[in-house]
Amino acid sequence: MSLPHFFLDNQVLAQEKDPSFELRLSSDDMKHVRALRLKPSEHIAVIDAASDYFECEVDTVSNTALFVHIAQRLEATQRPSVILAQGLAKGDKMDTIIRHATELGVAAFVPLLCERSIVKLDRKRTANRMQRWNTLAKSAAMQSGQAVIPEIAEPTTFENLLKLSQGATAILVCWEKAHLTKTLSRALEEALAKASMTSLDARIVVIVGPEGGLTSDEVNFVLSSHPRSYAVSLGPSILRTETAGIVAPALVLYELERNA
Repeated sequence: MSLPHFFLDNQVLAQEKDPSFELRLSSDDMKHVRALRLKPSEHIAVIDAASDYFECEVDTVSNTALFVHIAQRLEATQRPSVILAQGLAKGDKMDTIIRHATELGVAAFVPLLCERSIVKLDRKRTANRMQRWNTLAKSAAMQSGQAVIPEIAEPTTFENLLKLSQGATAILVCWEKAHLTKTLSRALEEALAKASMTSLDARIVVIVGPEGGLTSDEVNFVLSSHPRSYAVSLGPSILRTETAGIVAPALVLYELERNA
């Protein structure tokens, strides 16, 4: 059974001197503790500010504090790194994508400013969205038992994305106009062979367009800017952006871990 997960922002467990110590949890995390109805002797997973991973046993718990001791140090399961560059979508679609893709194990998100993006964000709206997206990512990581909270970049352009992606094992552009034979599995197999890399060490950037999809110019720009970039098909159906933003990284993680 998976343990409840908690992330600490400003506490390093290796520096705690007492065998039993208080976890410095946020008020929202304490609400989660109360919702779980944790009791003494139950176990939780804790990822501290140094990104160290521990299994802890609950000693005492109240409405305002949680005291634990370390039961053992854990090692996170190695997984491929999948970065989702998601075309900025309107409404709560980005919320849905970030929540569910985090549950899958996506390592990072790059909201992408595309020609057909409907949403236009000023500095204030960007800051508000970033705060909300980071909160959602943390909550989803806790719920799904991830060992890390995915990083979320500020909305950026294709030019900046390609600069950030130069060291990627592959860039997969999910495009409804790609031929059905241009599958994710074939692209990944070819990219891993060219990079002489194992699937667990891979760093894959997955690009999904906004409502209306990507333009030919955007796709061609990516394909001409990275030696292991591929336009790939997600099948014969035309998917909504919030569907593709979940399906695509799920398929990439499945293919990489299936062949690990």
